[in-house]
Amino acid sequence: MAFTDDLHPIADDLWDEIVAHPMVSRLGDGTLDTDPFEYWVRQDYVYLIDYSRVFAHGAASAPTLDHMGTFAELLHETINTEMDLHRAYAAEFGIDESELEATDPSPTTRAYTDFLVRTAATGTFGDLVAALLPCMWGFNATARRLEADGMPDDERYAEWIRTYAGEEFSELTRWCKELMDEVAADATASDRKRYRDRFVTSARYEYRFWDAAWNEEVWTVG
Repeated sequence: MAFTDDLHPIADDLWDEIVAHPMVSRLGDGTLDTDPFEYWVRQDYVYLIDYSRVFAHGAASAPTLDHMGTFAELLHETINTEMDLHRAYAAEFGIDESELEATDPSPTTRAYTDFLVRTAATGTFGDLVAALLPCMWGFNATARRLEADGMPDDERYAEWIRTYAGEEFSELTRWCKELMDEVAADATASDRKRYRDRFVTSARYEYRFWDAAWNEEVWTVG
């Protein structure tokens, strides 16, 4: 059994929780107020900055030239394409570039990105892939489930669903799952357990990221 097949029951339960969250379910049916989604857009921009650092670590620690090249390409695309698209998308909500750049990470954003960067910097290549996978897999699974239920009338939310349910992002998700399976194929039992733990932690943060946006989370002291 491939390692990601072993992860499927865990992942499906976590994606179920995400899709059932009011932030996500209301995005899917088009009834989500714009305030929490604008919060999400700002925080996701901050997230992408450290997400790019993880790709940089992936390129540095990749065991093959092929994997090195893929991570370098992902780093380039994230910084030079996805973040430009994110800025354009934010503009549809009236959020300009200066506002995005001035965003302070929420407690959850800080915790999640710190976990990812620390794992990438101090763990193995397998640890990095396991921690990275839930962002791709979770967004793809969530968007595909929402798409199956019918697209919302709000074009901004429909665009989010189309982006992450689309073939390009689905292919990226398949690549990351296949890479995880490749890395885990010859791993020891203890390594596979550690990969599973890294995966679950990131997937839990994926849920918390939506929840933080729904509650427009702020620091409660200081």
